[in-house]
Amino acid sequence: MENESKIQLNVRIDKDTSDKLDEIVTYYQENTKFGRVYKGDVLKDIIEKAHQAMLKKKSMR
Repeated sequence: MENESKIQLNVRIDKDTSDKLDEIVTYYQENTKFGRVYKGDVLKDIIEKAHQAMLKKKSMR
């Protein structure tokens, strides 16, 4: 297993965004086989996918 150092991000988001994140977490929970899904895991997945898409777009230039 990789030795990952972690940092804590403290951010303020509006209620609507928080509700959307809760909905996404529920979707992940219902549609994955990993057991318990945490908001941090979902955010990490979303950020990694967005980063991959960004790199792909940048390489197409």
